[in-house]
Amino acid sequence: MSESRWYIHPIFIFILSTVALGVSLFLYIYWYMEVNTVLSDMLLRFDLDRRQVLESRTWIVILVLSLLVGIILIGILIIFVYQQKIYQLYRLQHNFINNFTHELKTPVTSLRLYLDTALKYQLYNEDQLKYIRYMTQDVSRLSNTINRILNIAKIESRSYGGEFLTLDIVSEISHFLINHADQFRKSRIHFYHPKGNSYHYRLNPSLFEMLLMNILTNAIKYNTSDIPEIDITIAYRSHKLYIHFADNGMGLERAEIRKIFRKFYQVGKSDDMSAKGSGLGLFLVDTIVRIHKGKIIATSPGIGKGSVFTIIFPYRTST
Repeated sequence: MSESRWYIHPIFIFILSTVALGVSLFLYIYWYMEVNTVLSDMLLRFDLDRRQVLESRTWIVILVLSLLVGIILIGILIIFVYQQKIYQLYRLQHNFINNFTHELKTPVTSLRLYLDTALKYQLYNEDQLKYIRYMTQDVSRLSNTINRILNIAKIESRSYGGEFLTLDIVSEISHFLINHADQFRKSRIHFYHPKGNSYHYRLNPSLFEMLLMNILTNAIKYNTSDIPEIDITIAYRSHKLYIHFADNGMGLERAEIRKIFRKFYQVGKSDDMSAKGSGLGLFLVDTIVRIHKGKIIATSPGIGKGSVFTIIFPYRTST
C-alpha cells in the first residue's frame, strides 16, 4: 500500500475509531456529570431528596453505556482481525498465482524449445533420446503441479477416491519407495524400521501415497545439497506411532515452522518470486494426516541444518 493512502489503512482506521469512541465516551460521561451537578444544586435549593432522583439512574446509565461501548469495541476488534486475515489470505493467494504461473510456464516453455529444436535440426539418436528425457521430465513436472491443484479440490470436497483399509505402514512405505525409485534417483532415501515389526493402520492407499509423494518431493525441492538425503524412521512409544522424515535441506526458521502448513504459504518473501513451489504441498500433507486422525509437526535446528517432519498416529498394539 502506497504511503499516499496511509489514511485508509485498516490499522489507522481501527486506531482512529477506537480513539474516537473513547473520547466520545469520556465527553458523554463528563457532560452527563456536569448536568448531574447542576440538577443536584437545583434539588438542594428546593430541598428535594437527591437519592430518589439522581444517584441510581446515574450509575445505571454509566453501566449500560459502558457495556454498549464494550460491545462496540469488541465488534470493531473482530472486524479488524477478520479484515487482516482476509488481507493476509489475499497476499498468499497473489503469491500463489505468481508462483503457480511460473510452475506452469517454465516446463511449457522448455517443451516448446525442445520441440522447435527437433523440428529445425537433424538430430542424432543420442540427441533425440536426450531431448525426449528432458521433455518427459518437464511433462512429469507439469503433471505433478496440475495434480496438486486437483487433489486439493478433491480432498476439500471430500470426493477423494478409495476406501480405508487396514494396511501395514512399513510395507506401504517400502513399496512406494520401490515403485517410485526412478523419480528419486538423484537423491538418497534411507528407510529404517524395526526388523520383523509391522504396524497395521487404517489407511486410504491413494491418499497415503499422495502424502508420501508430497513430503519427499518437498524435502528434495527445498535442498541445496549436491545429493539430497532423507532418512525415514518408524518408532512406537506411549500408544503412538511416529514416522520421522529427516532431511539435509535448507532448514527452517522458528517463525516459519508455525506457518508452513497453511494453505498457499511459501517459504521465502511473500512479495517476490523468491518463494518456491505452489504453497500447497505441505498443506496437502497436513490435511491428509488429519483425515487419518493423526497430526504432523516440523522441527529444525535452523537455516542450513535440515528439517524433520514427524507424523504421529494414535496406535495401540494388539497384545
